[in-house]
Amino acid sequence: MMARAGLTADRITRAAADLADEIGLENLTMSAVAKKFGVQDASLYSHVKNLRDLRARVSVLAATEKTELIASAVAGRAGRDALAAYAHAWRDYALRHPGRYAATQLPFDPEMTPTATGALHAIELTYGMLRAYGLAEPDRTDAVRLLRSTFHGYSVLEATGGFGHTRSTAASWERIIDALHVTLEQWPTDKEKS
Repeated sequence: MMARAGLTADRITRAAADLADEIGLENLTMSAVAKKFGVQDASLYSHVKNLRDLRARVSVLAATEKTELIASAVAGRAGRDALAAYAHAWRDYALRHPGRYAATQLPFDPEMTPTATGALHAIELTYGMLRAYGLAEPDRTDAVRLLRSTFHGYSVLEATGGFGHTRSTAASWERIIDALHVTLEQWPTDKEKS
C-alpha cells in the first residue's frame, strides 16, 4: 500500500500543511493525514517519527514559504515601501494559510536546525529591512519584536474574526503600517529616554 501511495517525508509534510490549513493545526493528527493518502497510520511512521515531528516539519515548510514570499515582496525596496511590502506579505500568508501560519509560531525544534533555513533567513531579512531606519542594537531587536507582535497579533485577530467594527480591516492595516513607519523613523534613543 505504501508503494501505491508514493509516500515520502516531503509529500506527507505538504499534505499535512494543506490539511492544517483546512482543519486547523490543533486538529492535525496522524490519522487524518493517513486518511488523505488512503493508508494506515503505521505507513506514515516510516517517513516521520510522530505527530510532533510532523508538526515541526510543517513549521519548517511554512517558515520557508512565508520567508520566500516576504523576500520576493521586499526585493529592491527600502523604508516605508519595504515595510509595507513586508507587512502585506506577512498578513497575506497568515490569512491564506492559517494552519501553516500557526505552525510558524511553534517553539523551534533544535533537531530541525539543518533544514530550518527559512526561519534563519527571516531574521536576516527583517534586520535587513530595518537598515533603512538606522537603528542600532538593542533598538533593532526591540523594533523587530514590535513588528512581529503587531503583524502576528493583527493577522490572528483578523483571521479569527476578532475585529467587529465596520471599518475595513485593510484600511486599518494601512494606517498601522503608516504608524509603524513613523515610529521606526522617530525611534527614541537612550538620550531621549533619560
